[in-house]
Amino acid sequence: MLVEDLIHQFKLVKDKNPLDVNELLDYIQKSYIDGELCIVEYKKLFFELNKRGAQKPDSFLYKQHLKAN
Repeated sequence: MLVEDLIHQFKLVKDKNPLDVNELLDYIQKSYIDGELCIVEYKKLFFELNKRGAQKPDSFLYKQHLKAN
């Protein structure tokens, strides 16, 4: 799946345009967790969105760090 396909799918499901690449990242993560995306597709989309500047908010990363310690 290409990012353009992802945007089209997002529009169909959410009935709106994504606000930014971070919203698309959230969407693919939920889709992966729900079993709608396989790991190969998830990784491809993740790396492409990451190249386009997608990232989790600092507060999310901080919470994940706290859970690990």
